Amino acid sequence: MLATLPNSTDKAIQLLHNQKGVLCTADMLHMGIHPRTLYKLRDTGVLEQLSRGVYRLASQEPIEQLDLVTVAARCPKAIICLVSALSFHQLTTQIPHSVSIALPCGSEAPRIEYPPISVHRFSAESYGAGIDEHIIDGVSLQVYNPEKTIADCFKFRNKIGMDVVLEALKFYLKQKQFNVSSLLEYGRICHVEKIMKPYLEALL
Repeated sequence: MLATLPNSTDKAIQLLHNQKGVLCTADMLHMGIHPRTLYKLRDTGVLEQLSRGVYRLASQEPIEQLDLVTVAARCPKAIICLVSALSFHQLTTQIPHSVSIALPCGSEAPRIEYPPISVHRFSAESYGAGIDEHIIDGVSLQVYNPEKTIADCFKFRNKIGMDVVLEALKFYLKQKQFNVSSLLEYGRICHVEKIMKPYLEALL
């Protein structure tokens, strides 16, 4: 099939193989791939479209955390939070129905048709605290660490449900490397330290 494609397409495929991972339209245009070539690759099934303007080679291995990676590629400022972060850290039995992201107060929400997203506004201090970076399929995925995620869940307990928060806390405290001091520090940043303490005392 590839032998019948134009040379420009062959070159584009080689560039994409060398780059690997998830790429946005702007990335491919910057690499010198013409829009016409890009659409031909998409229409012939060589490229898989993950979301509007987000692609990867269809021949690559399946992506882990596909929805999270797709959102991260579309919105680099987004930090994966709340139930989506709990799921990433395996601290919940809940299956997220949307990707929960944190953005700074006042920033514009991204226009993403798929996957569905849930946007939460964080203060400057809370937004910038406790971020872990994971590189998945060439995309920088930013996720709040387990301690910050649990503190955030206490902050948003009325939205996500106290049962979800307590389940996550129990899962976290079963881990060998749990850190109560770090948990309470993030609780202070999120203004829920006093709320968290009785639950920690009851479970420890």
